[in-house]
Amino acid sequence: MRKILVIGSGKSTSYLIKYLLEKSHEEHLHIIVGDINIQNARKLINNHENANAITLDVFDQSSRRAAIENADIVVSMLPARFHIEVAKDCVTLGKNMVTASYVSDEMQKLNHAVTEKGLVFMNEIGVDPGIDHMSAMKVIDNIRDKGGKMVLFESFTGGLVAPESDNNLWNYKFTWNPRNVVVAGQGGAAKFLQEGTYKYIPYNRLFRRTEFLDVEGYGRFEAYANRDSLKYQDVYGLNDIKTLYRGTMRRVGFSRAWNMFVQLGMTDDSYTIDDSENMSYRDYVNAFLPYSPTDSVELKFRHALKIDQDDIVWDKLEELDVFSKTKMVELKKATPAQILQKILMDSWTLEADDKDMIVMYHKFGYELNGKHHQIDSTMVTIGEDQTYTAMAKTVGLPVAIATLAILNEVITTPGVQIPISKEVYNPILAELEDFGMKFSEKEVPYLGYNPLNV
Repeated sequence: MRKILVIGSGKSTSYLIKYLLEKSHEEHLHIIVGDINIQNARKLINNHENANAITLDVFDQSSRRAAIENADIVVSMLPARFHIEVAKDCVTLGKNMVTASYVSDEMQKLNHAVTEKGLVFMNEIGVDPGIDHMSAMKVIDNIRDKGGKMVLFESFTGGLVAPESDNNLWNYKFTWNPRNVVVAGQGGAAKFLQEGTYKYIPYNRLFRRTEFLDVEGYGRFEAYANRDSLKYQDVYGLNDIKTLYRGTMRRVGFSRAWNMFVQLGMTDDSYTIDDSENMSYRDYVNAFLPYSPTDSVELKFRHALKIDQDDIVWDKLEELDVFSKTKMVELKKATPAQILQKILMDSWTLEADDKDMIVMYHKFGYELNGKHHQIDSTMVTIGEDQTYTAMAKTVGLPVAIATLAILNEVITTPGVQIPISKEVYNPILAELEDFGMKFSEKEVPYLGYNPLNV
């Protein structure tokens, strides 16, 4: 039996384990799931004969090394900052490795040693990053193969609530780490290319500069810019491109409402609030508003943000109970962002029977034989339940398929890498289609950069 060690059994691991267990007989696999909380691991393997759970503390070097040495390939589903110690052991012990996380500087520094040993360290093989890389590069390579020149690339992804579970005014629920949603866009201006010019959007303007996107069968969405759209310009070979933009998708109206929290400073994570544990939600909101001996918190809020009485934004605020005198923060020395996260989790946590949804949208503009063309490509995946979510499916399945492909020597090119080569994306995208993750591509009128109409 070939042994696959999966370190971590969090929310994104369910489909990964399910896939490997279903393949275990025909592929002669034994799956070892290691987690500091062994109960999580045991729940996922569900007494399967070709799997076992072990208690694994990633900070315990001896047990970590022993587990890695016993495996044929290692999958790290830990938080990104913990991958590096696992990676170093994999180099030392000569084991291939797979993660869904961005390639860190520390990981990249291992590239020479990984390549020298002929190992494959596959990273960014989840959904975003992951499926976005593979689906984009497939179309970009096809355009280049027929002699086309890329002039525009826009890519958007959203983790959202499925239409059948969409029952609040924000049209949103947390489908992943709530903290990432609350602090999204901070840490510098969003940077992208538009018609040959570098553009920047500071955080205080980010949620008022959105683009509309229509997905057939699912209606209209909006997207705001990611912090660094140019991160993959060189990696994708798009150095001469005129427009390059990556963004995050939400339902229309979300960003304008979210901008209220940004303008008041409620998403700030850089300082703590005194006596926060004794605050009501109303006290928390009032902390960001000017003092008045007569005006209510609601009136001050409306005045500060110029919200009309019949504005749907106000209904969205009231739905969150942000003006409650009885709901308490109960967090000591909390940052504004941490308190806002707690308030939002009251309303935006998925219910037991709720389903989530992943939406991806790419735009490809190119020149061929003196003419401009555009291809729009979309993919929607709906979750099954709280265990087998769309997020778990779109993260876990590419990881699982890549792991087996490396084990079976379908993917052999060594080094620290991401899935942008045909060797990697062709077999993985083909198999993902069997699970309903198929992109719909269509030719549309080219609306991007035109040198005759600048």
